[in-house]
Order: sequence, then C-alpha cells, then structure tokens
Amino acid sequence: MKKLAVVALGGNSLLRGNEAGSILQQEKNTYDTCLNLIPLIEQDYNIVITHGNGPQVGNIMLRNEAGYNQFKIPKMPLDICVADSQGGIGYMIEKVFRNVLNQKKIRKNIVTLITQVMVDINDPAFATPTKPVGAFYLKEEADLLARANNWIFREDPRKRGWRRVVASPQPVDVLNKKIIKDLSRKNIVIAVGGGGIPVFRDKKKQLNRIEAVIDKDLASGLLATEIGADSFIILTDVPNVYLNFHKPDQIPLHEIDLDTAKKYYDDGEFAQGSMGPKIKAAIGFVENGGKEALITEAAFLGQKGSGTIIKNKNFNRTENLYGS
Repeated sequence: MKKLAVVALGGNSLLRGNEAGSILQQEKNTYDTCLNLIPLIEQDYNIVITHGNGPQVGNIMLRNEAGYNQFKIPKMPLDICVADSQGGIGYMIEKVFRNVLNQKKIRKNIVTLITQVMVDINDPAFATPTKPVGAFYLKEEADLLARANNWIFREDPRKRGWRRVVASPQPVDVLNKKIIKDLSRKNIVIAVGGGGIPVFRDKKKQLNRIEAVIDKDLASGLLATEIGADSFIILTDVPNVYLNFHKPDQIPLHEIDLDTAKKYYDDGEFAQGSMGPKIKAAIGFVENGGKEALITEAAFLGQKGSGTIIKNKNFNRTENLYGS
C-alpha cells in the first residue's frame, strides 16, 4: 500500500527574497522544487502539496489598491485575494510539475483545489491582530485608511512605514479534506494554499468570510493529520533546524523525539516569526498520531544527514527516504 506525505512548500520554494517576483523567476524556482520531489514519487509516496503565498498575495493586494486609486475598481476583500493566489500559484505548480513528470516519464495526474479552512470566530487572535499584510504607508496615510476601512495598522519594526495587521487564528478544520484524501490515492493534489481561505460558521451554520491569515504550516499539519498522512514534510530555506540559530555555537538538529521537540519549543529556542510555527506544526502532527515530520531544504531532501526529523516513538522507520 502506498504511503502518503503532505509536503508544505516554503515561500523560497517559489520566490527568493532577492527577486522581483517575475513569472519566469517563480517558474524556475518551482521547477527546481518539483524536481526535488521526484524521489518521493520514486519511493512510492502519494503526495499532497501545500504552499505559502506571502509575496504573491501581497502583490495582489497592491494591485487592488492601484486599481481602486486609478480606476475606482472595487477592492476585493482579503479572502478573495487569498483565493486568487491559490488559483494562480496552484496553476503554476501544476503546469511546471506536469512538465517535470513528463521529462521523468512518470504518468501521474495533478489537480489543484481552492481550499477553505475553518477557524473559530472566538479565537483570541481576533482580539490582537499581529499578521502584517499589504503595503507600507506613511503614518498619515495609515490613519486615513484605518478610519475609512476599520483596519488596524502597526509600525514596521524596521521603520519601513506603517502596515495593516490582521488576525492569524488557529486552523480548526480543512473543508474538502475527504475529497483531498480520495484524490490523493491516484493524483498529486495541490491544496491549502497560503494556509487556506479562512471561514467560519454563524449561528445559522452558514459559511462566512473573515479578514484573517492562517499560518501555512499549521494548516498543512492539520491537513496531514486529518487525511492520515504517514509523513509531514516542511520545506524551508535551511537544511536543518538549529539550536542557537545564527549564533557562533549553533547546533543542527537531526533526529529528535516528540518530548525533546516540545521542550525546545517551550524553552523558546525557535523564533515565532520563522521556525517557531514550523516546529509547532510538526509537533502537532506527530502528537496526533503522525509517524514523523521532516523539516529541511528542498535541495537536501533525501540526502544523508540532512533534515530534522521529529519522530513518533510508537513507530519504527523502515525506509531510508531521508538518508538519516
């Protein structure tokens, strides 16, 4: 029986920090990432791909503002912007991966799903929005926009201006999880882009949109749990997770058990703006019955000694997919 892996592509898998974000740049990065996923298919894994959307959805919001300011085109809310990014990025990954599979003579179909993710309207995150989205503004511009749209702004820590902030609630349930699982048995599935489109149910059980951003890794880990994945793989911009990261005494982590991972997390070893959510997502997956979670860079996937594995002690690893 085939194994199932959920693979969360980090932002640098699609767009590097020093790039303008042209489609040619994004397609080149996507090609390299898809090529690195071939060993998973060769190891007889079915795979579900999730992805970030930070730079892309930010650009969509900028186009929103420009269209309104110049042509009075109605601005679309954040959930529509996320849906737009899911469709555009999903199409790009799907097209590029089809070409990679064709080159490797692998017969496998690919499907992209626009994915809604349920949140709790009473999540404490809504009382203290922290997630920056959109453009930077002068203080006077931010004040005008805040009054006009009932938005909240915070000054950027690097003094680049004022930026809108929205809530980042915990994901509660991935809608269409059953469809995703069923499709993954014969297809590569792309889903939960950008953490999913946040929705909630009102008192009449009707779905409603809400201005929020869900962490991509937490939503991906939840999906991996809900569809019973064997492995949860988070691809980022470093080959390993480190203690004392970016310090002279930094230490790479290789294979650790769940209790050790939780201790490091509780001790504040991982920054909440970068590695923290990834570790939290990996812990959640393993804690809820997943066999193992891997955090590494796409180019190192499968190389001996690379990657940080958080393992479930109740399972014995029988394959050598990660080379560790």
